[in-house]
Amino acid sequence: MSLSYRLFRTIRSLWPLTRRIHALPAWEECSAKNKAKIDIVRKMYAKDKTEFQEVEDISPTSAKALYAKGEAVFIDVRTLEERIVSMLPGAVTEKDLEENPAILHGKTAVAYCTIGYRSGLYAADMHREGTRVLNVQGGILAWVLCGGKVYHAGMETRRIHVYEQEWNYLPDGYEAVMF
Repeated sequence: MSLSYRLFRTIRSLWPLTRRIHALPAWEECSAKNKAKIDIVRKMYAKDKTEFQEVEDISPTSAKALYAKGEAVFIDVRTLEERIVSMLPGAVTEKDLEENPAILHGKTAVAYCTIGYRSGLYAADMHREGTRVLNVQGGILAWVLCGGKVYHAGMETRRIHVYEQEWNYLPDGYEAVMF
């Protein structure tokens, strides 16, 4: 076997790993003052991730960069009540996407929820159907901990739905909404 062929086989065998390298947590770019909360959210997400390991992750900072370049569409898989409180910029719902799949034309689908569990399950379902959907690691909690903004009715807000106090790992200055 020639050297070039062995090199080709080695590179090809590593390809599945390289697809996920961009998705490794880039959370170290997040504010140091939120480190303790980020670590908790990261652990919560890691526990959930075992249920959808086939899904490609994207860090909050990488998702922000992809969106800023106009290359991402955020898909909010949370309930209507949660979405009314706040959403990521330009986010659409699952229903919006079902009714108008052209929304994704030329863009990367990026799903999110509160911590990343429901969006991970959604991304896994889409993966089985042949559609690539990335999942925001740590969801909307990690997004705001890493400096991302959220919106209500087109205006920036500092309110985010969390299930209960034990999920309240928002940065200082944010209001946790529970119902």
